[in-house]
Amino acid sequence: MKPKFDPALPIYTQIMEWFKRLILSGKLSPGEKVPPVRELALQLGVNPNTLQRAMSELEREGLLYTERTAGRFVTEDSALIASLREELIRQVVGGFLEEVRALGYEPAEAERLIKKYGGETE
Repeated sequence: MKPKFDPALPIYTQIMEWFKRLILSGKLSPGEKVPPVRELALQLGVNPNTLQRAMSELEREGLLYTERTAGRFVTEDSALIASLREELIRQVVGGFLEEVRALGYEPAEAERLIKKYGGETE
């Protein structure tokens, strides 16, 4: 699935976030080969240099690694993936609770609403 780019933000950071979510959600598996930069840039409709920058940053962060003649791969470091998943959910929940409090709800009420609108029964 192709990301929708926000023109107000740098494209390479948006590509990084998109890729991180693919990895953290399990849509890209540990050890899975990543398509070549030119191919992926064409699919996403971005400049190959922009995509290369995003991939290099993801390598620096440890989410991707390169094998000289074989290409780029998703990290096999399950502890890193688990840690980043935990951090992402902390950010998502924190943002949600901030919004809920701004609407005048307490966290306990938010939990009830999550169950109600999340498909769970009370």
